[in-house]
Amino acid sequence: MQKITPFLMFDSQAEAAIELYASIFANARIGPIQRYGANGALPEGTLMSASFELEGLSFHCFNAGPAFRFSEAISLYVACADQAEVDRYWNAFCAEGTPSRCGWLKDKFGVSWQIIPSALPRLLSDPDRKRAGRAMQAMLGMSKIDVAALEAAAG
Repeated sequence: MQKITPFLMFDSQAEAAIELYASIFANARIGPIQRYGANGALPEGTLMSASFELEGLSFHCFNAGPAFRFSEAISLYVACADQAEVDRYWNAFCAEGTPSRCGWLKDKFGVSWQIIPSALPRLLSDPDRKRAGRAMQAMLGMSKIDVAALEAAAG
């Protein structure tokens, strides 16, 4: 049993969000869905709450109306093995989302994601602090993380 579960509150797009996330991640499952009834806060039949799983991590979501908004204060970190995986996730989320800096983006629902290759933490924690510093400076100039450019900058 997962002790802590991220809980995402959407305006009215929770169902579209979980369908998008399930289409992006190979290991995804949409669990039970509860819908609003006739006297609900949103139109009857609209998803009220649902559980879903992405790569073994359980989430719960809720359509709560416009009172709550996502911010960059919380993001979902996607650890990527290589550039191909970075490209796949980045392109999928940015298709209708908004790229930011240093591997961060917002999907079309406003949820913040970090798409991070394993090379980045490895280079940033290099015992050679000059090498790590060059990698950091390169990363600070990137939107999507470019592994080859990071490696080249680190030297």
